[in-house]
Formats: sequence, structure tokens, C-alpha cells
Amino acid sequence: LIDRGNAVGVPFEPSSFPVELYSLSGNKGIPMRITVEDFGPVLLGRILELNETQTGVLAAMFKYAQDHQMPLIDFSDTKKLLTYLSEGPGSEEIKGDYGKISSASSGTILRKIVALEQQGLAHIFGEKEFDINDLFQKVDGRGVISLLNISDVQDQPVLYSTFLLSLLAQLFKNMPEVGDLDKPKLVFFFDEAHLLFNGAPKAFLTQVDQIIRLIRSKGIGVFFCTQSPTDVPESVLAQLGNRVQHALRAFTPNDAENLKKTVKTYPKSDFYEIDQVLTSLGTGQALITVLNDKGIPTEVVATHLVPARAVMGPADDATVSQIINQSDLRAKYQERQENRSAAEIIDERMQAAAQEEQRAAQEKEAEKASRPSSRRQTPLEAAQRTATTTLAREGVKFLGKLATGLLNAFLKKK
Repeated sequence: LIDRGNAVGVPFEPSSFPVELYSLSGNKGIPMRITVEDFGPVLLGRILELNETQTGVLAAMFKYAQDHQMPLIDFSDTKKLLTYLSEGPGSEEIKGDYGKISSASSGTILRKIVALEQQGLAHIFGEKEFDINDLFQKVDGRGVISLLNISDVQDQPVLYSTFLLSLLAQLFKNMPEVGDLDKPKLVFFFDEAHLLFNGAPKAFLTQVDQIIRLIRSKGIGVFFCTQSPTDVPESVLAQLGNRVQHALRAFTPNDAENLKKTVKTYPKSDFYEIDQVLTSLGTGQALITVLNDKGIPTEVVATHLVPARAVMGPADDATVSQIINQSDLRAKYQERQENRSAAEIIDERMQAAAQEEQRAAQEKEAEKASRPSSRRQTPLEAAQRTATTTLAREGVKFLGKLATGLLNAFLKKK
């Protein structure tokens, strides 16, 4: 490192920098959480590995929740609302304005959510939600390096890469326009960027493309770190003006093909055979091109990099614990918050509906009880009634005959 520093005219001086350590699990860093609502249906569909139809179901559910002021905070809210709209009283309500949610689609989504919960990953959704303004804090006038520790979720690359994108989306949504600054206010590094794009659906890539295209006007810089530029979709790669490419090796036919594709992503050079330079770069060397003041890519240059001044190896457990315990943000995010959300609102609705149904049933019973009694007759009462009816009928017949006889007798006398 000393020799490298002297070679580029920047003497090596070991230094430390202010650092915050974050973690999705909260076990090896300050917990980073986000609400399901802010994560959005597209990114949620990505981590649940849903198809286009199922992601559309999520979009309809999110729209319903937004229109009816039902905050989606965590997976409990998501599952409760999805069941309510697909199989519960809300199924008829949502059909007209948002479209019917089939039990097959809702069942698939619920199973995917349960699978994620069983892996212990549901805790990234909830409150207190991470405040993106904490990424801009400074210590003694120096910006803070915020690191997301993924050692405990490294077997879920889609999850943590998508989570990082959600933070970038929050920055894009909430930060004010500042124009083209000389220096960005914040720089975002996506390490192992290919994990973000592998197998990504079209809607997801469209969202990434939109964010990267416009985020610079918010004063935010974005770097995608990956082995080869071909790991990044062309639509996104076209938005990236600064390129730092370390050595590429071409040991196999596939490597040679990737090398050709990489060379095509660079502006033509009058000084270098780019394919030869890329395969001959050594440690601490890179091929670099940036945008000039007019937004035009500069000539490609092979150069040495200034050596890192801080430790480049992994920190030991004692150092990690010290950084976490000394952080002012630990108390802010350590404990989860439980606020009224969609699950509670639906429970209240269901309870109110049950109470209304019970009240209606009680009113019906009371009305029935207030009517005159229609008691069933005993056999004796029935016989007496029949006898009375018969006597009355025979009496009418007798009186009729008597009246007829008297009338005839009267007429004969005349």
C-alpha cells in the first residue's frame, strides 16, 4: 500500500472513518425496517417471486388499502387484507372497482409470504421505519459511511438487493430536486449488482430504469458494483456515465464472449486496444472513463488507484459490537412499534358487522315476541270448535226451512 501510494503521489496514511452498521435482521447491526406500504407491490412481488398476474393482485390490494386508509405495515396486515378481499366480506366490495381476486392467486401469495416468514425474514417489514435522512448525518463535518451487514441473510440475495433498491426508491420519492451538483449529497453502492437483475420481471426493471434515470437530479449518485458490465441491463447501463473497470480474464469461450461485450460498452479509444488492456490490468489498476462538463464520455484511461486508507478486511465481532453500541441510532430503531393498521381496522369492521348482525337478530326476536300468541289447540278445544260450527250450520239450515214453510203457508191462505 505504501508503494502504491508513493507511485501515484498520494502517500499512504492509515485512517478511520465514521461508520454506521445496519442489518435486516437486527442481529448484527441497527435494524433497518420498511413498511409493506412503502415497499410497494412491484418490489414485494419481486422478493416473493410472483408472476405478473399475482403481482397485479398485490397492486389491486395496495390500491384498495390506500383508498380506504388501511396502512399496510407488516405481513400480518398483508395476509389479513388479502384474505378479507378474496374470501371475506370484502370480496364483493373489491370486485366492482378493482377486479375480483381469485382464491388461487391469493392462496399462492399467502403461501409465499408464509415461506418467507418461516425463514425469519418477515421482521424487515414494520415500524419504526428507517428514516432515509439518517443516511445524510455527519460526524465532525465528515459524512458517515452506512454499511448494510448481510452476513445473516446472504442466502437471500434477492431480498437484500431489492431492499436496497427500496431505499433508493424512497430517496427518489422524498428528496427535493437540486439540479446537477458539483458533488452528490449521497452516493449509493450496490455490491454484487447482478443479484438485483437476475431473473427480474419487466415491471421491476422498468422501475429501476426510471429511478436511475432521474435520481441524479436529487443529488444522489449510484454505483453498481459487479464483475462485468454485461450483468447490468443495457437500459440501466446507458444511464451510468462513470466507469471504473478492473481486470477481466478470458480463460473460457464464455469469458471471451463477455470480454467482447464489455469492450463494446466503452467509447472507442485512439490510444488503447481495450480488450488487451482489460486482460492485462494488475492489482490497483483500472480502466476509467467519466463524463466531462458537457456530459460527454471522456477518453478511456488506464490508471492506478489511490490505495484504501482504512482496513479492507472484515471487522471482528468486538469491533462490530462496539460500533453498534456506540451508535446514537441504536435507541431509535432497536424496538419495534405496533400501531393501528390494516389488520386492526379489518378486525374492527368484522366485529362491528357481527354486532350489527346480532342486534338485527335480537330486534327480530323482540318483534316476534310482541305479536299475539297463536297457541296450538288441544284435541278437546278442537272438538268443541267443530261441534259449535256444526250446530251453527244446522241451525241456519233449520231457520231457513222454517222461514220457507211459513212463507208458503201464508201464500196459500191468500
